[in-house]
Amino acid sequence: MRYLEAGSGRPMLLLHAFPLSAEQWLPQLSRVPSGWRIIAPDLRGFRGTGPAFDDPGVEGATMEAYASDVLALMDHLDVERAVIGGLSMGGYVAFALLGLAASRVAGLILANTRASADSPEGRVNRDRMAALVLKEGPAALAREMLPKLLGETTRREQPDLVHVIDHLIRLNAAEALAAALLAMRDRPDSTPMLPTIACPTTVITGDEDTAVPPAESEAMHRLIPQSHFVVLPKVGHLSNLEPRGDLWKNAATAWISI
Repeated sequence: MRYLEAGSGRPMLLLHAFPLSAEQWLPQLSRVPSGWRIIAPDLRGFRGTGPAFDDPGVEGATMEAYASDVLALMDHLDVERAVIGGLSMGGYVAFALLGLAASRVAGLILANTRASADSPEGRVNRDRMAALVLKEGPAALAREMLPKLLGETTRREQPDLVHVIDHLIRLNAAEALAAALLAMRDRPDSTPMLPTIACPTTVITGDEDTAVPPAESEAMHRLIPQSHFVVLPKVGHLSNLEPRGDLWKNAATAWISI
């Protein structure tokens, strides 16, 4: 399992969004606060050549399978408990990990994600996008998703970041992207889990997120006991990548406030 790592101390595992990879977390990995060890894995099949480095398990990928991979990585690194941070699809994996081994989650960061399952319309769209990426490749998926991944301010003021995200999407194998789309389509509703979350939790959103609107994130926060809620201005769906200047400081504080 490929992963990136930086720092030493209290462990935090950061789980990337769809359709990106561990490189999404390079800003956090390059500025690790004192006392933290940040580990960012590629979920099954991402950044591979072919289906998950020729791993046949990619075709049957589920959120639970991704979560089991993360737990196996924790075992390999001798990490008994860690703060788990997930953005978008990474949040879905974090919920699955909670369901499998809540005792190993020391804290939780849920960024630009939702607890609910896909709607019927959403499931149909996942099927459509899976067919698109298998037919036309990751570039077609990038063209369709980029406007939803980045906020209006970012697209206008940070054109270089648009190109970076496009590049990261294209590095993934079509088979892994299609498998992840179907895994997200079939994920269970985690809403009943929210009131049972006992670890310190921070919910993060951007006020320009159109993929998971801030109101939805706030509703999730209200169901999680004693959770913190952070709204980053002028930020869309990729709240760890989009902030600049003073907004970066606010975002960095949010990500280590557990």
